[in-house]
Amino acid sequence: MASPLLLLATLLLLLSMVHPKVTAVEPLSQDKLNSRILQDSIVKQVNENPKAGWKAALNPRFSNYTVGEFKSILGVKPTPKEELMSIPVGHCGSCWAFGAVETLTDRFCTHFGQNIPLSVNDLLACCEDCGSGCDGGFPLVAWHYLVNNGVVTEKCDPYFDPIGCSHPGCKPIYPTPKCVKKCVKGDLLWKESKHYSVDAYIVKRQPADIMAEVYKNGPVQVSFSVYEDFAHYKSGVYKHVTGELLGGHSVKLIGWGTSDEGEDYWLLANQWNRSWGDDGFFKIIRGVNECGIEDEVVAGLPSNKKLVHEVADLGIVKDAS
Repeated sequence: MASPLLLLATLLLLLSMVHPKVTAVEPLSQDKLNSRILQDSIVKQVNENPKAGWKAALNPRFSNYTVGEFKSILGVKPTPKEELMSIPVGHCGSCWAFGAVETLTDRFCTHFGQNIPLSVNDLLACCEDCGSGCDGGFPLVAWHYLVNNGVVTEKCDPYFDPIGCSHPGCKPIYPTPKCVKKCVKGDLLWKESKHYSVDAYIVKRQPADIMAEVYKNGPVQVSFSVYEDFAHYKSGVYKHVTGELLGGHSVKLIGWGTSDEGEDYWLLANQWNRSWGDDGFFKIIRGVNECGIEDEVVAGLPSNKKLVHEVADLGIVKDAS
């Protein structure tokens, strides 16, 4: 019989292999939090580094942001260990909800050819177990909500902040919206507007496995650690060069490629409006787990039961699967 110490060591090894890693953030001084996130010194340091592989700029998206304000939109929390057993973000750290819902929306298109914009607001406001709403959430728990509760359409429950953050300097930071469970339009019913995922799972961390998942089923949701220099990203293949760790962020990974310089990269869609980065997108180096980008890859498959019902209502004979 194996000794207790051997069993414990084995358990710890297994947890280290599967537990998603969003690096813990050390507290920053008040002076640091009140300083501007965009710094000429960071732009200079990145652009003069021949090994950086990307270009930095003073992105207008964050022209009036302090470090503290920037931190407030980084809304990913590390997935709890017990879980392993089982629109622009605007004034709110809702990236975890956007990443999950936008990924599921894309997968409805991939699998069923259906363009069904789903509601981030439903997940953000109504998932009590997902974390702290606008103060951050757990991506894998969000996917379990999509399985068990589903989300309504964006038409039924639009995002609570219609302005988003198209203007510089997102003030004030909004509290999490209340869960109303009622469509804004009277001709829509909440329960009938729900769409679901059939499962929630963690994709293996190897790049080949991630690529196979995206190729077969569509985009996946990923989380990674954000440093100060990432706010300055403009183009190229990002890798951390300088600046302090500020928090965790969640985005949609949509593809991969190799740059003209021979660097393998992931292609990702951010939620910080088209004025940020490369028209709202960014590339990050692939295959070296840069900033933990390959650590926490989560997804689920879209359910066709609602689609079958909708097609039947239209009197169309069609297999939605």
